[in-house]
Parts: sequence; structure tokens; C-alpha cells
Amino acid sequence: MKNKEGGKIMFKVGGIFIPVTNLERSKKWYEKNLGLIKVDEWQEEEQDYGVGYIFKDCTVGLTLIKVEKPQVTEFSTIGKNKNVFFNFLVEDILPAYEQLNNNGVQTTKIHDYGLMKGFDFVDPDGNSFSVVSEEKQSPYHPENLLSLKDIN
Repeated sequence: MKNKEGGKIMFKVGGIFIPVTNLERSKKWYEKNLGLIKVDEWQEEEQDYGVGYIFKDCTVGLTLIKVEKPQVTEFSTIGKNKNVFFNFLVEDILPAYEQLNNNGVQTTKIHDYGLMKGFDFVDPDGNSFSVVSEEKQSPYHPENLLSLKDIN
């Protein structure tokens, strides 16, 4: 498939949507803990209410959407293990862990998976997320992922 300029169509993540029951509380919490930059806020007749953000170092959006009751933000893998739909990437796991803990955010311990370290945390609605950092040798380290783009 080609775009209107005749090149290949390139897909990338544009935004992440998170359901929250109290938008004002969540705005303060996400701004404080994730350092987001507000792009837009809207409300349409009590039916659609949200706020859009971007991260400081990229253009991927994170949007908080007002919902009536908490929604599931994780799924079960084979067995009883839970997995989140996406994670947040940081260069150094320890400062991120300390920042969230110093702000009173509920987290798990840091787990060392060899080439990746990570921990989970929850927002005020109980939405589960992971924070990970990749070692330079990891195939998922950002520099290694960029080199894959050059191959393809």
C-alpha cells in the first residue's frame, strides 16, 4: 500500500487512551508523576470529556478520558499472570522508581529480567502500568530499535 506521495505507508503509535473516573484528580496526578505537557482539553455535553498530553521527549500522546466506572487496563496471560497493555520507557529505572515512591504512588519492587528492569504502578483509578529500562545489549533498547529501522 502506498501513500499519496507514492511511498510506503508508515504506521506509528499516535496516542494512548486511559480511562479515569475523576478527571480533575487524574490530571493533577498524571502531570505531577509523569511530567506530561498538556495539549488540549475538551468537554462535549457531559458525554465526552478528556484531556490530551504529550511526553516531553516525544510526540506520542497520552489522553485521559472521563468514564463512569473503572475500566480494565490489564489482561491475563496463560495461567494467572497479569500483563499491562503498554509500558513507559525510562533510561534509568531507579530515579523513576524513587520519584513515584516519593510521591506516594503504589509500586511493586524493581524486577531484574537480565537485559531489562521494570516495576509496576497504579494510578488513582487502579489502572496498572509498567515502567521499564533496557540495557544497551537488549534488542529492545531504543538505539537497537532505531538500527532495525535502517535495515527495513
